[in-house]
Amino acid sequence: MEHKGLSTNMRRILLLINCLILAVGICGGPLIMRLYYVEGGSRVWFSSWLQTAGWPLTLIPLALLYFYRRKIEGSNTKFYFMTPRIFIASFVIGVVTGLDDFLYSWGGSKLPVSTSSLLLAAQLAFTAVGAFFIVKLKFTPYSINAVILLTVGAVLLGIRSNGDRPEGVTSKAYILGFMMTLLAAALYGVILPCIELIYLKAKQAISATLVLEIQMVMCLAATTFCTTGMIVNNDFQAISREAKQFNLGEIRYYTVIVWTAIIWQCFFVGIIGVIYCSSSLMSGVMIAVLLPVTEVLAVVFYREKFSGEKGLALFLSLWGFASYFYGEFRQTKKQKNKSPEIETTTMHTESV
Repeated sequence: MEHKGLSTNMRRILLLINCLILAVGICGGPLIMRLYYVEGGSRVWFSSWLQTAGWPLTLIPLALLYFYRRKIEGSNTKFYFMTPRIFIASFVIGVVTGLDDFLYSWGGSKLPVSTSSLLLAAQLAFTAVGAFFIVKLKFTPYSINAVILLTVGAVLLGIRSNGDRPEGVTSKAYILGFMMTLLAAALYGVILPCIELIYLKAKQAISATLVLEIQMVMCLAATTFCTTGMIVNNDFQAISREAKQFNLGEIRYYTVIVWTAIIWQCFFVGIIGVIYCSSSLMSGVMIAVLLPVTEVLAVVFYREKFSGEKGLALFLSLWGFASYFYGEFRQTKKQKNKSPEIETTTMHTESV
């Protein structure tokens, strides 16, 4: 993967920025989606649609990047970098993402926020396996340790969430929501390495502009998929009626809707940015490590119980996060130590 014009320090800065954006999406997305359902929302296709409907917001950074390039390169600046091959691959992955959004929204309509931990834990495991087979990602003892700790911690939260079935949800619906959530986890665990595979097979420099273009096409495709579902399910006609019946009022209904689209867009921009600056496995680690933060926020906003198991899961997640980054630090340091040796050998060869 060739990162166009990015130094190591710049990649780290971009990684930090994307991690912060991803944190907003990971922590805020499930909470605001649950708010929609708790306060009277019931349209699953509409909830799925909102997860990617904010894709036009990507045009803002794309426009800024274009004018910046134009200022440097002049009138010959390329308007876009995406090739037809990358467009098709991004669109296909986007359609699959739309299906994944539907599965996740359906599960989220039946499960409390705390149970999303099982989804995120399973997603990390599927991402790790998918990255190993799809992009041939090499595991280190530190990354393996991180995956195990994060998965155990998150699964612990999921297993201990029994007895928290929301009112009005039958046991059958709860179990079905549980299964849909797991299926969504498996599907997204494959999607993330596929995005990384696009970068690896692009046959061109991977710039920040191209990354945003890929993300925009994916969200556009996912939105198109969910729009089809909304039309079949007559969701567009039901929005105004649902707004009037919303427990928080009609104005706040639309406020929730707008912020849902914005916050979920932070998730998708952040996730594809983290993959660009690091790897699909790193994105999975970020999702898992922010899981306890979502749990704490659920306790604050929805008054869910914070048990000893959740405290233990928080400790395991932080331990796994530290393990992963320590491994990354050692790997970077090892590569730096090798660089002078390679340079010395090259100079010696050239002198001979």
